[in-house]
Amino acid sequence: MKLFVPGRLCLFGEHSDWAGHYRTMNADIKPGAAIVTGIEQGIYAEVEKSSLFEMYSDAPEIDKVWQDFSCRMDESELKRIAKSGTFFSYCAGVASYMLEWYKVGGVRIRILSMTLPMKSGLSSSAAICVLVARAFNVLYSLNLNTLGEMNIAYLGELRTSSRCGRLDQACAFGVKPNLMTFDGDEIEVRSLNVKKHLYWVFADLCAEKDTIKILSDLNRAYPFPNSDADRAEHEALGENNLEIVDRAVKYMAEGNAEALGQLMTEAEQLFDEKVAPMSSALWAPKLHAVLKDPNILPLIWGGKGVGSHGDGSVQFLARSQEAQQQLCDYLNANEMKAYTLTLKPVHTVRKAIIPVAGFGTRLYPATRALKKDFFPIPCPDGMVRPVILILLEELVKSGIEEICLVLGSEEERQQYSDYFERPLPEEHLRKLSPEAQEYENRILSIGKRLHYVYQREKRGFGHAVYQAAQFAANEPVLLLLGDTLYRSNSNKPCALQMVEEYERYNSLMVSIHPIPLGEVSRYGILYGFWEDKAQTLLHVSTMYEKPKVNYAEEFLGVRNKNGEKEYYSVFGQYILTPEVFAQLHEDIMQAEIEEDHVREIELTSALEKVRQRSGMVGVRLNGQMFDMGNPSALVHAVEEFSK
Repeated sequence: MKLFVPGRLCLFGEHSDWAGHYRTMNADIKPGAAIVTGIEQGIYAEVEKSSLFEMYSDAPEIDKVWQDFSCRMDESELKRIAKSGTFFSYCAGVASYMLEWYKVGGVRIRILSMTLPMKSGLSSSAAICVLVARAFNVLYSLNLNTLGEMNIAYLGELRTSSRCGRLDQACAFGVKPNLMTFDGDEIEVRSLNVKKHLYWVFADLCAEKDTIKILSDLNRAYPFPNSDADRAEHEALGENNLEIVDRAVKYMAEGNAEALGQLMTEAEQLFDEKVAPMSSALWAPKLHAVLKDPNILPLIWGGKGVGSHGDGSVQFLARSQEAQQQLCDYLNANEMKAYTLTLKPVHTVRKAIIPVAGFGTRLYPATRALKKDFFPIPCPDGMVRPVILILLEELVKSGIEEICLVLGSEEERQQYSDYFERPLPEEHLRKLSPEAQEYENRILSIGKRLHYVYQREKRGFGHAVYQAAQFAANEPVLLLLGDTLYRSNSNKPCALQMVEEYERYNSLMVSIHPIPLGEVSRYGILYGFWEDKAQTLLHVSTMYEKPKVNYAEEFLGVRNKNGEKEYYSVFGQYILTPEVFAQLHEDIMQAEIEEDHVREIELTSALEKVRQRSGMVGVRLNGQMFDMGNPSALVHAVEEFSK
């Protein structure tokens, strides 16, 4: 398997991770908070199982410092190497933890490329620790979520002579900004949204920095302050830091680069005023000279130090992409090693697909006259709407701009055109109330969002979805089922809940809901482990189609907060990434090569292949699902949806 782990850059909140940990001893200390992002530079590796713990490298970037390494998977030997201070001590520390607590075998890790600079405040040691933890996790199916990998990387590094901070291993979360909070032993991580492109430059100042002395000096003020200087440090890393981080989150969400840059400068001034006096190692002449360089100021919105500060590294927020490159060139020309980092807004989902090509055999003979997605449903507001209108209104309320209906033939389109595009005759319109007449305009406006494609061969659900590949146009798309209704338990539609989670995680997503154990043999069951404390986001590690009850009970139960097993099936909404359409195309082409023109192309099969390569997140929506596909389900929906 191939893995990539980036380095990490702390944008705001340095030192608050260890300071917040002291809340276990002094409740008056404020929680720590930091905004941390992975960077574009990192470690590329190939991993496989082995009887030994082995590290090799083909990376030209580290030829001069690298020597291939291997040792037995022996706990005492790994711990000895971890304490040795050698190049591979970090890796051995993590491997020893994995062996001690998970009884795993060995791994072989081959570094293919390492674009991440070492000893530059970007946590190259943390990245290698995360890489080792992830290698064991994926190869031995340990079902650790990202936070679990991060914690093991941290605990493994603690077995070395290093004293890393709790935010260093945030590189586990990839190249995206995250808000980390540190409350005693508790750590929470939340992905942040960025509205506009933000153009960062960070650079190794190529000067001297004594991190050990800095941390030693600053820790003297904890857990209880004994002087005004100690109290100033507590304020800076406590309430002052929380206020700065809150503003930074707000500015990033708004896309206010100018205010964010000014906040960086303000944060540096606060650090110089209240924290730097605590250690002589924080006197940073080169850092401050670079921050005040008149050649740099016209290119930036603001700048500050990185990591433990001192004369280690510097970061800037450039005014534009052109300014970013100019700044990088200038720093490199002045014998500093500069790198770019562009934080990009996540693609908002603006397209949706609803397949409605099916005949509705189980609802025959009604479907001879009326497609099942036009069946009337009484709604809580007293109106009676067809199923398709309810679905389309859900999408419009969720910000979807374009909607593609997958029909069975061109002839079927006439029914949709008549309903959504043809104005009501004047004689009927006059009979409606003013409110209903206004509603008629809403129906016609929805019609302007519609596109149509056709599934002329009935070759499975995946084949139907693939007909909309050109419509998707390499964007993420929301997929709803044409015979299923959704009712949110809050003022936020179920579809919008899906879209918002996609914007945080940027991954293939499927909505999930719990079903009774006795019904698992009727559904595809998803198993995995929770990514969040609220247990709404499931890292899916297994998709199993219609398992027997005994098998599901033993292998597919997901523990809830009470320690009880729950069984999860698809709720009926998906966010498909471009990779899913690529996989469907591959499956269709393979069937063509084999001249199998009747093979059904299933969406579940394509989703599973993408999941194995890129992962999948299950989203437990706050809502209810109403199936319309059979007579008893239709009766239940008509009875319940109107309430």
